[in-house]
Amino acid sequence: MQENSLRAITRDFALTQDDFNRFADLSGDLNPIHVDPDYSAATRFGATVSHGMLLFTVLRGLVHIHYPGARLEAQDLMFPAPAYADEQLTATLVPAEKSADGHIELVTRITRGEEKVCLEGRCRLVLDEKVQP
Repeated sequence: MQENSLRAITRDFALTQDDFNRFADLSGDLNPIHVDPDYSAATRFGATVSHGMLLFTVLRGLVHIHYPGARLEAQDLMFPAPAYADEQLTATLVPAEKSADGHIELVTRITRGEEKVCLEGRCRLVLDEKVQP
């Protein structure tokens, strides 16, 4: 495991409408709330919103970078607030618990601004023997 992997890991990013559209095409989730600005403007959200699993893929990418070879064993996610196109988001992974048998539990979060949580949850990883300390 990398030396810094026991500290919080963050990444600032923004998603675009094109990202939403490409994820919709790949996943087959063509719900208009994600891909149709006119439809979405008339909803309580007022604009298109990110797919929840598109947000999670950003976190999964951070896991891949900081815990190479780790296998995702379980995840528990909630999406309390929407994430919109072209807004600044921050993804955070915080190691919460590490077991002697090669598992680590991470607290996961994506926020917009300082107050709005767009994704929160936990994921449990099985660490590859080669990346364990």
